[in-house]
Amino acid sequence: MKISFLGLGAIGTPMAAHLARAHELTVWNRTTERARVFSEQHSARLAETPRDAAGGAEIVITCLPTSREVESVLEGPDGMETALARGTLLVDCTSGDPASSRRIAARLDTRGVGFIDAPVSGGTDGAVAAALTVMVGGEAPDVERAMPILALFGKRIEHLGPVGAGHATKAINNALLAVNIAAVGEGAAALARAGVNLEKAFAVLNASSGRSFVSEKLVPERVLTGLWPRTFRLALLEKDVGIACAMLDELNVDGPLIELARELFRQARLELGESADYLEIIKLIEQQAGVELRT
Repeated sequence: MKISFLGLGAIGTPMAAHLARAHELTVWNRTTERARVFSEQHSARLAETPRDAAGGAEIVITCLPTSREVESVLEGPDGMETALARGTLLVDCTSGDPASSRRIAARLDTRGVGFIDAPVSGGTDGAVAAALTVMVGGEAPDVERAMPILALFGKRIEHLGPVGAGHATKAINNALLAVNIAAVGEGAAALARAGVNLEKAFAVLNASSGRSFVSEKLVPERVLTGLWPRTFRLALLEKDVGIACAMLDELNVDGPLIELARELFRQARLELGESADYLEIIKLIEQQAGVELRT
């Protein structure tokens, strides 16, 4: 199958690598050098523009920072929209927003082009291992058509509803992640100030009802060790929490915890900068408490 992949970021690159082993792949990236290196390593065709990437493709996959970038690669003389043939399917793996997904789907439908939103969760490790969770929104025939492709990088693939359902679920997932990061960071700082042994404390927490992915994996492996790897930008998580807040407003659902998480991450983004990792908000919690969370 002829597939085009746009967006070779930290997660997109291993996703595209899985596709290149099974199909005829064309790649495009805003940073051309990254796409060139990928094309040489994986025998993929290098597209000069999004329009070039879309030409002749049966399925086009976008994995970009926001829905705004997805719309930008559709538009203009170098955009994909006019090059997408009737019957093509656009699979958007961007962590986008539901309203934009519905707008894009309606726009493409007039050209006979299908659309599904299929954001992923599992991080770079999950992408490399082809073990991502894929949250899918779209019409059943389009989802069915995409399933064999999604299975090349996804382990759990769920069709959650109409267009926008995937992006809605991903936004809420990441909002809950943000709430957990802030809560675990604050709790750990209090334990450290109280003189509690953090290694033993996290062993107890993770055998008790307060455990979460943040307490079980992220904080022990990245914070308590002092490693602080950069795997996902705090700015992108703040963007996702903002999408969740917009959903709550649109649906008239009160969300004080998610709103507070957004404000905390917004402030952290301002203080730490655009390149900060999403867990580095805990550094601000450490500074405020006057402790270092280390085992």
